[in-house]
Amino acid sequence: MNFSKIFSALLAIAVSAFPVSADELPPAEEGTFSLAVIPDTQHYKGKGTGRKTQLQATTANPVFEAITDCIVDEMDRQRIVFVSHVGDIVDINNDEQWSVAQKCMNKLHGKVPYGISVGNHDMINHGDSSLFQKYFPKSRFTKFDWYGGCYESPGGKPEISGNNANSFQLFSAADMDFIIVHLECNAPDSVLAWADKVLEQHANRRAIVTTHMGLGPLHRPKDPRDYFDAPKGRMTWKKCHGSKGNTSQQMWEKCFNKHKNLFLICSGDQSRTQALHQTVKGQQGNSVHELLSDYGSKGFRLMRFIPKQNQIEVRTWNPITKKLCEKTSIVPERDQHQFTLNYQMTK
Repeated sequence: MNFSKIFSALLAIAVSAFPVSADELPPAEEGTFSLAVIPDTQHYKGKGTGRKTQLQATTANPVFEAITDCIVDEMDRQRIVFVSHVGDIVDINNDEQWSVAQKCMNKLHGKVPYGISVGNHDMINHGDSSLFQKYFPKSRFTKFDWYGGCYESPGGKPEISGNNANSFQLFSAADMDFIIVHLECNAPDSVLAWADKVLEQHANRRAIVTTHMGLGPLHRPKDPRDYFDAPKGRMTWKKCHGSKGNTSQQMWEKCFNKHKNLFLICSGDQSRTQALHQTVKGQQGNSVHELLSDYGSKGFRLMRFIPKQNQIEVRTWNPITKKLCEKTSIVPERDQHQFTLNYQMTK
């Protein structure tokens, strides 16, 4: 037995795993690739916030800018092939904030495929996402071959759920084909029926879903502390679309649960849960990883796919401090911020 070779192999595995701490984000090795997941970007300053003390200041979002700048800077080193935004792109649904959001996402435009889920702050409660559609319409994306299309509202009224408020994108990496569906917060039945068809039509692709509400307090909080302390999992309450809206649990039961090719669901929305993940089984026995990230100024997610190891390394990176997010005051457990998921990519 060659103990030297065994030791070298074990050392290589240890080096590739998460460091205990790191001041620099290590580069992705050849044969791997990364997805960037942007959490809620509601951290605006200036007159667009409506705060009297900031009325003379230009509307800005330094956190959003730091995230998209970092993604551009790290695109080659991390081999980033797709960027997904979980929604709540803005805090207040006004032109000042949407203009800033568009400028931030413009840094990615034409450089990497991306998609956006519409959050509850990005629409009026009954589901009107007109301002999102003004700044991120279907026409912005149709020139790209990775853009698959969007849900079209019946009756020619796109303000409810239409014109890119629900969309899907196609990309490939490491000889694997993927589809990622971006669904608005509490998507109604008609949207879920569309998502069903899209996922069925692309059953030969590995599937990801990003939607705004996913994991968080199981039941609607009755007390402020419930957001922090109440039992958590897939939420059974909703914020948007009134009686037509679906809770996270209903979206799982009516749509996500059915599709054998689905392996990952990303969400945000819950800043007082901040980070949470769980792995469940779909109807056909497939493992589905459900991930919540809503970090405020603490960071965004880079998910490194390592096909040879059949693993996805999830790293939470703070582009402001330029360090891995090891813990937060809300979630002190490191394994909610830096962890590894098993996912079969090679036999």
